[in-house]
Amino acid sequence: MELKIAIAQIDIALGNSKHNKHNQQTVAYYAEKAAEVNADVLVYPEMWNTGYALTELTNLADINGQDSQALLSKLAKKYHLNIVGGSVATQQNHKFYNTMFVFDASGQKVSEYNKLHLFGLMNEGKYMSAGSTVNTFDLAGIKSAAAICYDIRFPEWLRTMMSIGPQEILYVVAEWPIQRIEQWQIMLQARAIENQTFVVAANRVGRDKNNVFGGRSLIIDPLGRVVQQAGDTQETLLISTIDTDDEKMVRGQIPVFDDRRPELYY
Repeated sequence: MELKIAIAQIDIALGNSKHNKHNQQTVAYYAEKAAEVNADVLVYPEMWNTGYALTELTNLADINGQDSQALLSKLAKKYHLNIVGGSVATQQNHKFYNTMFVFDASGQKVSEYNKLHLFGLMNEGKYMSAGSTVNTFDLAGIKSAAAICYDIRFPEWLRTMMSIGPQEILYVVAEWPIQRIEQWQIMLQARAIENQTFVVAANRVGRDKNNVFGGRSLIIDPLGRVVQQAGDTQETLLISTIDTDDEKMVRGQIPVFDDRRPELYY
């Protein structure tokens, strides 16, 4: 099955308030651009509503993700796009989370996921709470899973999700800094190879007060080969068509998921 994938590699305004809709306008702009090229799936980066304004979450976090969900659902339905909605800062039951929402082309929510592994170097654990559930879903007729940024450093977690179906596409959304951008690409290629899956990874560009972000959004095939790659500094809509039948061929040759022995793994 062929899918046209679009990744919105965008800059994000830090501390974007409810009165300043710059980030929301950027998200809407790239949905329109994705629709113009007839994309099937559109992917946004991590924390697009606020950036890493963790000390300001009391004023900035989206209560239960209501505003973000309304926007993503509206865009999905308007442009008939399946949307992996990056992630946003949310407040749920008096706690803050880094939350992903996924919507199908009819505007229906198909998944909600709170980031499982919080990144100490950026003080996520100090200000946010961790999730505790898997993130698997059907999108555009394809069994899929998705992870947020630091999650990719835990291959056992990604294998847990990918082996459920097994899933056919792994989506990754991030705010990954430029000084570790080589490791970003290497790990994503490794995750593609070990899970025999397409990896679709959206990273942001630009900077905030403490970080410069490295872009290099990627689409990688099940053999770890880069299908399409964005630059490290510029906003762009990265577009590529993948064929999930290629994945079935790879898995048929080396049946990794059939040969696993999880009863022995710790």
